[in-house]
Amino acid sequence: MRAISPMLGLGILLSGSMLEARPRIRDLGVRPGVLQPGAHNAITDVEGVRVGHRTLVAGDSVRTGVTAILPHSGNVFQSKVPAAVYVGNGFGKAAGLLQVQELGNLETPIVLTNTLNVGTAVEAVVAWVLRQPGNEEVRSVNAVVGETNDGYLNDIRGQHVTHEDVWTALEAATDGEVEEGCVGAGMGTRALGWKGGIGTASRVLPAGLGGYTLGALVQSNFGGVLTIDGVRVGEKLGRYAYRRELEAQEGAEAQREAPDDGSCMIVLATDAPLSPRNLERLARRAVLGLARAGSFMSNGSGDFVIAFSTRNREAYAPQERERSVQLLHDDFTSPLFLAAVEAVEEAVYNSLLRATTVTGYRGRRVEAIPIERLREVLSR
Repeated sequence: MRAISPMLGLGILLSGSMLEARPRIRDLGVRPGVLQPGAHNAITDVEGVRVGHRTLVAGDSVRTGVTAILPHSGNVFQSKVPAAVYVGNGFGKAAGLLQVQELGNLETPIVLTNTLNVGTAVEAVVAWVLRQPGNEEVRSVNAVVGETNDGYLNDIRGQHVTHEDVWTALEAATDGEVEEGCVGAGMGTRALGWKGGIGTASRVLPAGLGGYTLGALVQSNFGGVLTIDGVRVGEKLGRYAYRRELEAQEGAEAQREAPDDGSCMIVLATDAPLSPRNLERLARRAVLGLARAGSFMSNGSGDFVIAFSTRNREAYAPQERERSVQLLHDDFTSPLFLAAVEAVEEAVYNSLLRATTVTGYRGRRVEAIPIERLREVLSR
């Protein structure tokens, strides 16, 4: 059965509407970290970065999608951006990361989807790049695709994502506010005992620290013990990893246990002039943001970080043998490391709060984190 768009199908399939007013974490008065967010508190606060989604919902079993992140509005293959990757835990099927690691640049948009549609997404990205004006003679494309496994809510074996779905997400990419929660590649995910999804956040350094902007986007689909701004929310709401075993050890019967396995794709963007080496150092800090939110990167978790800078682009076919670039000195990178930790932490929170309850494959249901109960826990 062909998947349909969210605006046509979600109203009758989800508990509540995608349009219902679910807050972001700052709407609850929580201000994670010490740095300030950008205008949209999103990865698109980095000038030129755009995000697009394609959300797939059909019948009682298709709950998946595609999210695309474009580093700038031009031809990315002809004007590559410096980039790096970091693997927190490697239980994943991401594509294209080895060339990014080797050459230190990104030549395609980044596409996120589900585990068994990585191959489809790679084909679609390659085809999309090849037909861009100026790429008529291109014969090699390194498509970068990330994934998490949404097979609990989605009929993942059906491989419902098509080339057209990937192209739709790429063409839909815009700047400004970013849709979060049960959209795009976050439609079928779950995280920290609740419905997960797409989340984003940003940080803008003060002028005295460089004035640079950093944004993060996550596809949250992992387990752990949810902690929000230091509050042990998962325990207080009764959902956390290994609860069943821990309560059985104490002689009590557990009501529910959150899964401890899963994955998280993290994309970092910045306008700071970082070398690929320092972008890798930046990417390493992203998993500290996951830890703040309660992840312990379990055995079955695929935690991948892709970081890029919009500065110092590299031409596909350079005319000059040498080039000059401006690079941030190592001694001035630490504020950006802090920004990455804070932005990733907040992006995870936003992915949870903006998500709605979903019922999907085989009647499985994953509840959205209850906002009023969360308010009570945080107010204490």
